[in-house]
Amino acid sequence: MGGNHTQIEFILLGLTDSPGAQTPLFVLFLLIYIVTLVGNIGIITLVWVSPSLHTPMYFFLTHFAFVDICYSTVISPRMLADLLSEDKTISFTACMMQFFTLAFFSTIECHLLAMMAYDRHTAICQPLLYVTIISSHICWQLVASSYLFAFLSAIVYTWCVFGGSFCGANSIDHFFCDEVPVLKLLCSDTHSNEMVIFAFITINVVGASMIILLSYISVLCTVQRMCSAQSRARAFHTCTSHLMAVALFFGTAFFMYLQPPSSHRSLDKVASIIYTMVTPMLNPFIYSLRNKEVKGALIKCTSRFFSCWQHRRVLSFGT
Repeated sequence: MGGNHTQIEFILLGLTDSPGAQTPLFVLFLLIYIVTLVGNIGIITLVWVSPSLHTPMYFFLTHFAFVDICYSTVISPRMLADLLSEDKTISFTACMMQFFTLAFFSTIECHLLAMMAYDRHTAICQPLLYVTIISSHICWQLVASSYLFAFLSAIVYTWCVFGGSFCGANSIDHFFCDEVPVLKLLCSDTHSNEMVIFAFITINVVGASMIILLSYISVLCTVQRMCSAQSRARAFHTCTSHLMAVALFFGTAFFMYLQPPSSHRSLDKVASIIYTMVTPMLNPFIYSLRNKEVKGALIKCTSRFFSCWQHRRVLSFGT
């Protein structure tokens, strides 16, 4: 790395420089962050306490919820603090670590969506072999390899973005340390860095997208061959939640990172809000409100909780 980077400080310009808009934005994004934490922790807890949800699909879903929590936490607390503070400086190390962790968790999320699509493909297209193909051992191997590859990818991304020489302007026109605004501050030529980042993002995003696409093409072909309309409806219903999550995540990812740097514009901040804050908040609702198994498990757990609570009240009054 060129220069003494430990002495560098950046200034995050944030979403807006209007003082009147900062307090409403703080309240809005604080509520989004709280709902994100409650919803995703709720999903993890529900899967953990419900034996009916101890299946590969929900094993992947708990990791997905965990990643959403981490993903949002990388961005939200810092952004909320900046909305209430006049000092929006961030050190080089803090900026680099924020970018690294965001790249790490977003890559894992990308892989998990592909795994969940493959899980649905196996369950619908090869139901008799499902237990053998998607065994507990295989699930752990898939998740572990995802974390490892995401870690290596994040190192490459971070080196490409922060490995050059910084000089002159230190203002990042964003509310977090993202690839494009940071690369604009490099003095050296960034073309090769951008090509390496683009190649790795293509491998991760396009590769995962192809797995999802092929999985659902196979699912569609299998469903069309089913004789019963009820069976077809049930098969499609099991995939809708996942497809909604895929559309949210990959839609914004393609918009943000698979376009030429010259094409980036003010809408990037809106897209960034969607994939770093709104999507992690919506995912628990997508998987709970659109999923009969999750709703059933939630109703059972709620009923069990109130039964225990009423029983304790009766015992307390009895004594």
